[in-house]
Order: sequence, then structure tokens, then C-alpha cells
Amino acid sequence: MSAVLDTISDFVWGPPFLILLVGTGIYLTLRLTFLQFRTLPYALKLVFTKDQDKQSEGDISHFQSLMTALAATVGTGNIAGVATAVVVGGPGAVFWMWISALFGMATKYAEAILAVKYRVKDERGEMAGGPMYYIEKGLGWKWLAVLFAIFAIGASFGIGNTVQSNSVADVLHENWNFPYAATGIILMILTGIVIIGGIKSIGRVVSFIVPIMAVLYVAAGLILIMMNIDLVPSAVGLIFTDAFTGQAVAGGAIGAVIQMGVARGVFSNEAGLGSAPIAAASARTDYPGRQALVSMTQVFIDTIIICSITGISLVMGELYLNAQSDVEGAALTSNTFEQFLGPAGAFIVSIGLVFFAYSTMLGWSYYGERCMYYLTKHPSSIMIYRIIFVIAIFFGAVIELNMVWSIADIMNGLMAAPNLIGLLGLSSVVVAETAFFLQRKKEEEQKRAPERE
Repeated sequence: MSAVLDTISDFVWGPPFLILLVGTGIYLTLRLTFLQFRTLPYALKLVFTKDQDKQSEGDISHFQSLMTALAATVGTGNIAGVATAVVVGGPGAVFWMWISALFGMATKYAEAILAVKYRVKDERGEMAGGPMYYIEKGLGWKWLAVLFAIFAIGASFGIGNTVQSNSVADVLHENWNFPYAATGIILMILTGIVIIGGIKSIGRVVSFIVPIMAVLYVAAGLILIMMNIDLVPSAVGLIFTDAFTGQAVAGGAIGAVIQMGVARGVFSNEAGLGSAPIAAASARTDYPGRQALVSMTQVFIDTIIICSITGISLVMGELYLNAQSDVEGAALTSNTFEQFLGPAGAFIVSIGLVFFAYSTMLGWSYYGERCMYYLTKHPSSIMIYRIIFVIAIFFGAVIELNMVWSIADIMNGLMAAPNLIGLLGLSSVVVAETAFFLQRKKEEEQKRAPERE
């Protein structure tokens, strides 16, 4: 079964799809005249400015929306996924993760701006939006919107559920010999308690958990790097040279380096998948463009900052050279941190993974239930979905890791395809909405100028 899934995954993530994925990011970057680089400082300022937009429609704040999206992305992709990429694709895979992220920021921006523009209120008075809505309302292709929703529900049980519980169970068993089944049961209970309260409950919990754990993990990684600063130049140099030679892969397969880098990069930051805009649609915001800039920073934080720390640390430690296969995942990152920081390093990775994975399950449960509601238009389907989602957590904790990763990769690719088609088809709307918002932003700055004087 694993061999069959691996074959399907390799086909889904073959050259045509990678070209569509990265190509969409490049195309949007050019059409938006490198917006992600020009506006990044302002976007980061928006993230950390206290939410003052109390009057606009929406269910949660800019910050809570970003934290929900980050909760769904900052997880095993940053710890286990990067390790898998380095083992299978070599150090050069980290470089291609960076490239996919830089262009992915434009993709993430476009997803969010369309999600807010085309969002609707459901019968419970909550915001509903995402690719299924902008594909149906913007392009008029309901059949493609339905396909996205179906694939997204499937992905929520892969990338957003079983992969997370599996990696948590793996690292807890590796470090403390904690039973896999016990991990599954505890995660089931803790997840169920929060998601029953919906997006507002999820937003409150993840806006508390994610910043603390992200800062702790980043701080530990920076300490590791600074304590061994002499190893950094050669590690970074190897990442760049291997990216174009593929020497670390059997036979110098440069295609494997690029494939693993892009696939794991997207697994981590989800740019192009169409998941994060579902959270963006729930945010209180006056203009779609403002929330889109906030959403864009998710890719920067997730991949350029957090994944880079993991990737550079792994290359510095060189433990990946002795890894037998990609199944070591989170354990390889844990062992690398332990190599440099002692038992405290392994503890930080283990605890970080537990909380990252837990918050990821919370974020993805919301994505899945929104897609379920879109398909059924019946509120009772949301509770049914939540029950099944919680039960799946247990099975994820006790099944084989290889199979889980393959299923997750397949579902990611299947849900991304309709979304990317939607983004390309609605790119003119993205450009027009961006021009409108940037003009409003310019007027706001002109009004504030006399006050500063």
C-alpha cells in the first residue's frame, strides 16, 4: 500500500504540478510588481499593531486570523518536514524551500484578498470564505469549487490531522517512551474541547499558544546557531551549492532536490493550497488588501524564519548523512538540537512539536468544517465533521508514518490544483483590488502626515 501511495504522490508532485505551483507565484509576483517585498515592513507592522478595526465585519481580529493560519502551518512541516526534505533531497532542498516561499508570499496574498472580497455570511451570522467561494462567485465554476472543498476535507485529515498526531506520538515515544495510543487519546480530548467552540474559541487558544511556542523554538534555534557560528558559513554554502548540483542525492538527481524542497516548503507554509484564505475570510477588516498583507506574512514567518532555523541546524549537525530513510522525521531534528544543546535541545523540539501540532489540528479543523458546510449548507454537518475529525486523531497516532506522509502529499496536491486555477483566472481582480487598497493606504498616510508635523 505504501508503495502505491508513494507512486501516486510522485505523480501528483511531478514537474507539471511544480511548474504550475511555482509558476503561479512568479506570475502573481510580476503582475503585482514584487508587492511582497515592497510592502513586507508595513505588513509586519500590521500584524503586531493592536487591532483597532472594531467596526468592520468579521468574526476575529487580524492577529487571531493570522495566528489561526500560522497554527495550521507551523507544525510538523517546520520540524519533521524539513528533516524529511534534507534526508531525501539533500541540503539543497532548503534553498528550494526558500525560493518557493519568496514567490509563495504573492500567492498567499492573492488567496487572502480574494477570500475577503468574495466571503459571505452563513445562516449563523459567521463569515464563510475561501477558494470554494471565490472560484464559484468569481469564476462561476461551481464544479471546480466543489472539487476543492472535497479535496480540502481530505487534506484536513492528512496534513491537518493524522500527520500531526503521528509526529507527536513519534517524538514523545522516542524521547520518553510514551505509548502511541495514549498520545492519540490525549490529543483527541484536548482538540475536541476547543473546536466545539468554533472559530472564536480556536482563535483565542492559538493566539496564545502559537506566539509563545514560535518564539521559544526560534530562540533555541538562534542560540544553537550563534553558539556554533563557525559552522554556519559552510552549512549555508552547502545548501546553495547542493541546490544546483544534487550531489547529496544518489546519482546527483537535481530534480529530487527541487521536488523535495518545493513539496516540503508548500507542506509547511501552504502557499497555493487554498487553506489559509479560509481563516483570512473570517477576519475583521475594512479592505481585502489589508488582511491580504497580514496573511502574506504567514509564509515569511513560517518558512523564511522558522524552517530556515531548522534547515541550517540540520545541515550543521550532519546527522542526516546517517539517516536510513525519511521516516526519522521529527526525531532527526530533535537529535540535532540535542547534539548542540544537550537534553534541553531535545526537550524544546519535543515540546515545540507537541504544541505546534496541536495548534495545527485546531486550525485545520476549522478549514475542514468550512468546506463541509459549503458542500452541505447544513449546520449539523459541522458537528458531524468535528466528531470524525477528533476520532481520526487517534488513528493518526498509531499508523505508519510513511503512509501518512504520502496521503498528506497527495491531498495537498489535489486541493491546490483547483485553487491555483482560480488564482490565475482571477488575477486581474487581485491586481484591481490591490491598486484600490494601495490608493486608500496612500490617502491614509497623507492624512496622518500633518498630525506628525
